[in-house]
Amino acid sequence: MNKNLLLAAVSLVAISATAPALAADLAARPYTKAPAMIATVYDWSGFYIGINGGGASAHTTWNQTAPLVGGEGSHNATGGTVGGQVGYRWQSAQWVFGVEGQGNWADFSGDNLSALTGFTDRSKIDSFGLLTGQVGYAWNNVLLYVKGGAAVVGTKNELRAAGATFASVNDTRWGGTVGAGLEFGFAPNWSVGVEYNHIFLSGKDVTFTGFQTDHIKQDVDMGLVRLNYKFGGPIIAKY
Repeated sequence: MNKNLLLAAVSLVAISATAPALAADLAARPYTKAPAMIATVYDWSGFYIGINGGGASAHTTWNQTAPLVGGEGSHNATGGTVGGQVGYRWQSAQWVFGVEGQGNWADFSGDNLSALTGFTDRSKIDSFGLLTGQVGYAWNNVLLYVKGGAAVVGTKNELRAAGATFASVNDTRWGGTVGAGLEFGFAPNWSVGVEYNHIFLSGKDVTFTGFQTDHIKQDVDMGLVRLNYKFGGPIIAKY
């Protein structure tokens, strides 16, 4: 028994002495490279639909051409508007191009006392539509753009006295528009922005049957807040 115990002790000491050498002969742990970082870049390409709202001021000038001739005065027709837009954008590098159609209800109204007749000349814009092209430059999810195209406006012009309307003419007028906007992609597929538009409406003769004819000219300055939803993937991966 003593001989067996002595042999076991000697064997244990021998194994302990050789263990470091055996460990040194094991293969080194392989080095694993950390995963590459992935940056996400907002993609402005795709169809979108949205809503908008804001306010405007339409500078309106009346010049009578019959039966009298002369300036009747001018006023600013102011008020609010709400509507919607639909469009498509495509992105090339940081440049963004697009087309858009917009339609709005409006309530821009104002009046002035005629310098010729003493009547109150009143104008109102109750609707408008814009068909525009866009060119923009994107800093990831921030887009700055300019726009331009055609505009159509629904107007109503009235002659009033003692608070009552005695002659009115509804009119659809065509013109042009230019504008600029800043848009921010704040969530997948969603963006919010602000936009300025100027609408040019050339002068047009308006006849109030039985009373007078006026050459009426209008230009509209408008500010809008817009919310858009874009269909399709909002981001692309960039390694």
